[in-house]
Amino acid sequence: MPTPRAPRGHPEAIVRPKAGVQAFDVERIPPAPSVAGFVDYFWLVRWHVQEPYRQQVVPQPRVHVVAEDGRLMVHGVSREPFFRTLRGHGHALGAAFHAGGFRPVLGRGVGSISGTVRPAEDVLGIDDREAAGSVLQEQDSAAMLRRFGAYLLAAGPRPDPTAREVTDLVAQAERRADITRAEQLAQEAGMGLRSLQRLFTEYVGVGPKWVIQRFRILDAAAAAHAGGSTDWAALAAELGFSDQAHLTRAFTRVVGTPPATYQRDPATS
Repeated sequence: MPTPRAPRGHPEAIVRPKAGVQAFDVERIPPAPSVAGFVDYFWLVRWHVQEPYRQQVVPQPRVHVVAEDGRLMVHGVSREPFFRTLRGHGHALGAAFHAGGFRPVLGRGVGSISGTVRPAEDVLGIDDREAAGSVLQEQDSAAMLRRFGAYLLAAGPRPDPTAREVTDLVAQAERRADITRAEQLAQEAGMGLRSLQRLFTEYVGVGPKWVIQRFRILDAAAAAHAGGSTDWAALAAELGFSDQAHLTRAFTRVVGTPPATYQRDPATS
């Protein structure tokens, strides 16, 4: 059987990656078949720093469950910038769920946990301390994944065809830069805009407008990371922004600096 290809994830979500690579390594690992229906990939971050290092990551429309600080923490989709300060040396293992994939595990609307970070026991009703301790004490990534996967399966995820449909819709918004408005995605889904909004709140945790714009911001970040010179006015039009100023405002809200300034930063590319 061929070895599965390592998932790409969204490396452009790591802000100022040239500086970050000096502090930490990221490995993205395909999930075992038993959890692949709801987990897109696992990510393993290992760091070794002399001084505290503060890293920013652009939030995506997906739930993460992360082994950190002795617990499994459920990170609902957040609209706010995400920062993590790394100290000394250590590692963290996270499960990145398919957009729509956490709903079968949670058993209720994912919008109920949006913008929150809570211990898995509080969210799923299963003590997470033993599983987190096993994951964080292990050095072998395969053993970490087995323990992590066993905890997720203990939550009793149920087959949910709608979750797969939502995942596919989000994937369309991700890979098709020509989808710039929620109305377009509703048309692709064959439903009204309000129905799509309710579906996304239930399964993704945020609305389709936010999802689409977040992917277009990640497209802009990828352009900045590529280095060289970017025609930001042309890219803004291509990504569906009304003009360059609109892209600049949206990008600055998410990343903290205008895209042209961000691209010139030596820590970026």
